[in-house]
Amino acid sequence: MDRNFLTAEELVAALRAGEVTSVELTDEAIARIERDDKAINAICVPDFDRARAAARRADQARARGEDGPLLGVPMTVKESYDVAGLPTTWGMPRYRDFVPAEDAVQVSRLRAAGAVVLGKTNVPLGLQDLQTFNEIYGTTNNPWDHERTPGGSSGGSAAALAAGFGALSIGSDLAGSLRTPAHFCGVYAHKPTLGLVANRGMVPPTTPALPVDLDLAVVGPMARTARDLTLLLDVMAGPDPLTLGVAHDLRLPPARHQRLGDFRVLVLDEHPLIPTGSAVRAGVNRVADALAEGGARVERHSPLLPDLAEAGTLYTQLLFSGSVARFPIEAYEQLRTRAAGLSADDQSLDAARLRGMVLSHRDWIEADNRRELHRHGWRQLFAEFDAVVCPITPTPAFPHDHNPDLLERRIDIDGVECPFFDQLVWAGLATMPGLPATAVPAGRTPEGLPVGVQLIGPMFEDRTPLRLAELLEQRIGGFQAPR
Repeated sequence: MDRNFLTAEELVAALRAGEVTSVELTDEAIARIERDDKAINAICVPDFDRARAAARRADQARARGEDGPLLGVPMTVKESYDVAGLPTTWGMPRYRDFVPAEDAVQVSRLRAAGAVVLGKTNVPLGLQDLQTFNEIYGTTNNPWDHERTPGGSSGGSAAALAAGFGALSIGSDLAGSLRTPAHFCGVYAHKPTLGLVANRGMVPPTTPALPVDLDLAVVGPMARTARDLTLLLDVMAGPDPLTLGVAHDLRLPPARHQRLGDFRVLVLDEHPLIPTGSAVRAGVNRVADALAEGGARVERHSPLLPDLAEAGTLYTQLLFSGSVARFPIEAYEQLRTRAAGLSADDQSLDAARLRGMVLSHRDWIEADNRRELHRHGWRQLFAEFDAVVCPITPTPAFPHDHNPDLLERRIDIDGVECPFFDQLVWAGLATMPGLPATAVPAGRTPEGLPVGVQLIGPMFEDRTPLRLAELLEQRIGGFQAPR
């Protein structure tokens, strides 16, 4: 039996029953990484000596009668999290020697839960790509097809899970960085409600690890099953003990329903700003059929749905408004000149990106006010529906594209070339209003590539899409190891 592909839940049960030790599980995970990762390159910073020491401590703690939700379970951590004693570079060569002195708050929570950290997983330069490659650590390949990307920016974590390198991982998501790699690699991920999970210590190298409230960005769990996502989210969730945690305790509401037949679901497979590829549309329809066959109420249209074109444009502006804050003033002024030259009739996403980069504070406040109107629209929709099923990106994993000018790149959607960044509009559907979204496998293409969809839920009702993901997994299956 290959225990490297057992779920975290199964590993915890086996450890509690005395059927295996953490040292055995850790040695098996390390052996698999040493055997297989040369071809995949998911683990960019191994920490095997400390992992074995942590496994020994976990076994000793269990022998004393102690327990924990992850006690003795081997897992990985995205490179962008601070781990004391290991480099945090975000793939940027000038920081290759930066080593933080303290763990990120989430790494501390993993350790407190008893997890064994095997090492750190690869990321793209500055976390700013839907792929995973950088000059320090090289390129991470998709375990299903090494000529294709595993996604980004949590691509190393998704590839590690698909390859059996640890039962769990943690990543982050601003533009689909948890959900896209899960979709490309056939695993699960959960983008929590904005603000639900403390992010301190998931910061660019040399940046002080302060408890900052980020706009759009979240950190969250990745796994090979829906139940493992919930297990890991329960470890991660909660306010930072330095700020809201002083006065607040977390109590997530239960899932709205336990039976598939009780769910009310809106299914979307078309976006006004970008085509949907046939493989992804088939995945959405497979999930929709499973929901209907399970007795759920499934609708394809609703007048309550906020305007998707406006949502995509607004998300694009908010996303790119933060991307130039540290640009030299000369470069910023060049962008302002280019934006001023745009026609008022140009409502393309390229134009939205450029306008977003030079938003004034006044304009940003207006955009934020429009976001609140969208949030209110989602509240009204979720009074009638429990979840929304839709794509994560328009295509399965695409071939590696290392063109350094991301704005010049194109994404091929069934023969139609679209600007590379336009594919972010599906991820932005949940990100812009701060909604929770669970990425789930939804089958494979005829060529054998994984396809996933996202289940978007009501704000702070993260257990609802997670429960729906679990029920779908029971009905249509979930993760399958690459052959």
